[in-house]
Amino acid sequence: MANVEHGAGKALGAGAATARLGMVRAGLWLIAAVLAVRQVVAVLSTPSGERLTDLETWIGPDGVLHVKDSLYDADQFTGTPFGGLVLKPLASGAEQSLGWAWTFGTLGLVVVLGLVAARALPKPVTRRTSLLAAPVAISLLMLSLPVRNTLHLGQTSIIPVLLVLLGCFAARGERSSGLLIGVGAALQPTVIVFAPLLWFTGRRRAAVTSGVTFLACTLLAWAAMPHDSWTYWVHHAAGAGLGPRPDGLANQSLHGALLRFGLAGPLEIGLFLVLGAAIAAVGLRRAVRYAEDGQLLLAVALTGCVAVAVSPTSWQHQLLWVLLAVVGRVGRKASDRYVWPVAVVLVMTLPAKMMLPDVTLAQPLRDNVVLIAALAAATVVPFLSRTVPEYRTPVPTAYAKPVPARWSWVPLVPFWRRVLSRPNLLLELLLIRVGYSAYQQVRLAAHGGTNSGGRAIAEAHGEQINSLEKVLHIDIEHWANHAIVHVPWLKGFFDFYYESFHFFVPLAVLGVLYVRRPAQYRWARSALGFATLLALVGFWFYPLAPPRLMPTLGFIDTVHGVQDFSKPDYGSLTALTNQYAAMPSLHFGWALWCGLVVAALAPKRWMKALGLLHPLFTVSAIIATANHWVLDAVGGATVVGAGFAVTYVLSGPRARPTAEAGPDTAKAPVGLAAATAEGSRS
Repeated sequence: MANVEHGAGKALGAGAATARLGMVRAGLWLIAAVLAVRQVVAVLSTPSGERLTDLETWIGPDGVLHVKDSLYDADQFTGTPFGGLVLKPLASGAEQSLGWAWTFGTLGLVVVLGLVAARALPKPVTRRTSLLAAPVAISLLMLSLPVRNTLHLGQTSIIPVLLVLLGCFAARGERSSGLLIGVGAALQPTVIVFAPLLWFTGRRRAAVTSGVTFLACTLLAWAAMPHDSWTYWVHHAAGAGLGPRPDGLANQSLHGALLRFGLAGPLEIGLFLVLGAAIAAVGLRRAVRYAEDGQLLLAVALTGCVAVAVSPTSWQHQLLWVLLAVVGRVGRKASDRYVWPVAVVLVMTLPAKMMLPDVTLAQPLRDNVVLIAALAAATVVPFLSRTVPEYRTPVPTAYAKPVPARWSWVPLVPFWRRVLSRPNLLLELLLIRVGYSAYQQVRLAAHGGTNSGGRAIAEAHGEQINSLEKVLHIDIEHWANHAIVHVPWLKGFFDFYYESFHFFVPLAVLGVLYVRRPAQYRWARSALGFATLLALVGFWFYPLAPPRLMPTLGFIDTVHGVQDFSKPDYGSLTALTNQYAAMPSLHFGWALWCGLVVAALAPKRWMKALGLLHPLFTVSAIIATANHWVLDAVGGATVVGAGFAVTYVLSGPRARPTAEAGPDTAKAPVGLAAATAEGSRS
């Protein structure tokens, strides 16, 4: 009887798990469907003159495919001559119906691409992964910038990617495989880099067939359109000179990056060829190694990343290869496994300006973020081999001991007393992004949401602060501001420090803590979050004009220059920020948080001292540049202290990592081990 009851209990548990898995799968398919509908609605609801613009310039009533002369006379068609030859029959179709057909056809290609990619995952995979992979893949594709850009423009860039995946994973026989990849290369020439991958992985017949097919399609187009073929392959060097400016941010190739760095002429061409050859050699070698390891989808993704880097032009709709690199596993520890896929998803779904601050130091990264991701995937990211035990069973993360809360009656204490594991990186990045968005919105919403809104109130509060500082004999802003103006190198230093380190240093500290000190990361992150929330209250209830925006006090705006206070100009931030959100100073508050965290956690004394220099330089910069009052810095210090206090109340004293917690940590009870496992799943 006991055995029967035990068997029945296991059956019920398995049935419940299957039901939950089915619900999750249905929910993911629903999300994929909603995203697909949303993309179609976004395209078709756009005015006709603003959607499918590339398709319209090719096939519309006055499109280049109707022109009897060269396709490339107007610099509107950037495809290969073979692509023009394939598209020409479509030019006589009805433009409106063709637009609808093109949109839904592209959507269908995306779905097929997601299904093929899901089936190509390295074996063995769990049943749960096999059931959930397809809707997740399709959802990621729908969210990705290349697919959204392709749907909006009416481009053909998904077709070469799909042809390669079909050739590698769905074609029967090497000839069929080579035929598909060769046609893809005829549409997008850099796809020919897949021929060496086929050759060195033992599929030599497929490699030869792909090369022959590419050559045959190209010669066919040359015979049909000799002038266009000469223009594309010879005059424009395989299309390198077609389309928008090659040094534009949309061109995420190595050639585009070198042009953006100011190189030009023979030097740039020579450097591009040398670096491109090196990247191709390293990337293809790694791709062959992972293909032989049984990770052919990862190998295909790395080869595609090589194609992105070495192509003269890699526009946004051609960058889908980078997203496929999400299948690689990086990190031997369970808590590190999220870092690479989350980074790839963020790079491929969010504009670079949303991920990196608008400061001079971050500009090279922001301008080339997709290229950097492609280069990293192709050459340096240490993807795990399937032969490594950690590939399937990552090493559990070492956790800190849970600590009791200071006062057990405080609400939410059970949540804050969870085992201090390294949190999910995706959730952390979303939390930071949402928090910063709230910070921006509150700054804008307070008193009108504009720089002019609430100006009189902000200036009145500025008079109050100035008078109070005079009473306290701490009104040093005017003296410091005028003193540095006469010392050019000091003025330049403080201006640079004010503009460059506000976002970079806190993000760097958070990044180091997340990777190296996860237990302390939660403590530090919570304190920073609470301090920022408290600062938003100050921005809302006490708008304050900084010294540089007080027209009667004679301060000099060393960063932005002389201002017309009715129409101030702060560069690209003019329409985005409320310059009257000065109390408390988060410039100093965040710097003080960095200094305190580094002083508390750094292992060396010189590191602690270096960390404390940052708030010292910051408070000097904000006062000397007339961007804050002394009392603003006091307010910033107050909210930071309050942030640490609230964190202490909710979660108790700062936890020690396992190595610091003593030998008892290794003998944690079973309950703690279970909580740890649960934390790693959450």
